[in-house]
Amino acid sequence: MTAGHISTSSDTCGLSALELAAAYRDGSLSPVEAAEEVLAAIDRVNPQLNAVCLVDAEGARTAARAAEARIQEGQARGPLDGVPATIKDIFLTDGLPTFRGSRLLADAEGAADRSRYTEDAPATSATLEAGCVVVGKTTTPEFAWKGVTDSPLMGATRNPHDPALTPGGSSGGAAAAVAAGLGPLAVGTDGGGSVRIPASFTGTVALKPTYGVVPMFPSSPFGTLAHAGPMTRTVADTAAYMDALVRPDSRDWSAMPPSATVRAPGGYLEAAQEGAAPADAPLAGLRVAYSPDLGYGHNATDVEREVEGAVRALAELGAQVEQVDLGLSDPVDAFHVLWFEGAAAVLHPFGEDAVEHVDPSLRDALSRYNGYSAQDYLDAVAVRMALGKRFGALHESYDVLVTPTMPNAPFAVGSDVPPGWHSPDWTSWTPYTYIFNMTQQPALTLPCGVTDAGLPVGVQLVGPRFSDQLLVRVGAALERPLAGRVPRPRVHACSPGTP
Repeated sequence: MTAGHISTSSDTCGLSALELAAAYRDGSLSPVEAAEEVLAAIDRVNPQLNAVCLVDAEGARTAARAAEARIQEGQARGPLDGVPATIKDIFLTDGLPTFRGSRLLADAEGAADRSRYTEDAPATSATLEAGCVVVGKTTTPEFAWKGVTDSPLMGATRNPHDPALTPGGSSGGAAAAVAAGLGPLAVGTDGGGSVRIPASFTGTVALKPTYGVVPMFPSSPFGTLAHAGPMTRTVADTAAYMDALVRPDSRDWSAMPPSATVRAPGGYLEAAQEGAAPADAPLAGLRVAYSPDLGYGHNATDVEREVEGAVRALAELGAQVEQVDLGLSDPVDAFHVLWFEGAAAVLHPFGEDAVEHVDPSLRDALSRYNGYSAQDYLDAVAVRMALGKRFGALHESYDVLVTPTMPNAPFAVGSDVPPGWHSPDWTSWTPYTYIFNMTQQPALTLPCGVTDAGLPVGVQLVGPRFSDQLLVRVGAALERPLAGRVPRPRVHACSPGTP
């Protein structure tokens, strides 16, 4: 470090993306220094967590030097130029392999040859074009199929709050990396809760945008359930990252043009800044519906207590809050048709015996959920349409719906479900996430407190389609009174005593 610089390995990794950017502008820190400290932190911390499955130190250093030069010349690409980031190992990344957590890909002939990987997914290219310094790729369960993060290829990812516990999934590596200070930005996928589940379990922030707002390519085998979204430690960072991710990409025919989705003149970051601005009642006039269970969920008492605290905070911020009884039936059967038809489609190109070489729990799930007919698929689509109509009607009366993100705390690593659970299915303990993949609505989760055991609890804000910026504004306002309710994880790059 040069004289006068504020950064040390004990504080830089705890800075948000926007705090890093401010330090770059005032000269107290450089992108090269930040990248080196994150790379060193990965060396120290990742062996405990298995959050990052591939480190690209050479690429990160090259990108950091280029960002430093741009900033010194007054040519920064935007607020995220030079900020360390990670990419979930689902997204194609030029020069780096994308194994999707599967031996079917990793064991293929020539798989280790980085020169064969020559294309970026839209989220990857958007991250790079924003000037972010990609330090590596994050772990995922095989083909991102379940709500925890382990695979025969990569092993299990652990929760920074307690390494004996899961961080959730399928973007569990991304969430664990962000929570542990291994870069303030990560991009993940969400087909049934995959950014929101691990964000709730790790005390971080994640947004599942409206379907089509962030382009996807190649198209997901899970079809229009699948979204790409940012994972960060603050709502403002989420907003800044969304401004980078929302860009046209002609490879995704279903993506919406940014002009149709970005409502605030200054984009997502302006919406977040508006919500966070000091005011007596920043959410005055906002109509909020609070549903603790959507009509079919069941929550741990301490989880519901913390979420209700967040709901009270919304009222104190000026929102008009009303608890509602939605009386919904669990749409999980319809979701399973859509989900497991997609999972089977993933394996099809690898041959008839591919199922014998994948995660045993995926093999078991496919044995339970198979043989669906075209009529089953159409019936599942009809359930989606009915849900969309139901929530569309709800949002005629309410701007935002609030639910718990998860009904329970993180559980033991290496298991797909909590101990002694009544079902082997990951969907059985994620009742408040997959339903909004079916309706394609935006959903933001942010930390709101801790359980009796000191583990993070998340609150979920849901809006009508294309209300993403409204959720960012509301989340930024709510984040202020909730600040500090979730402590820094036990395993963190900045924590004294962390190996």
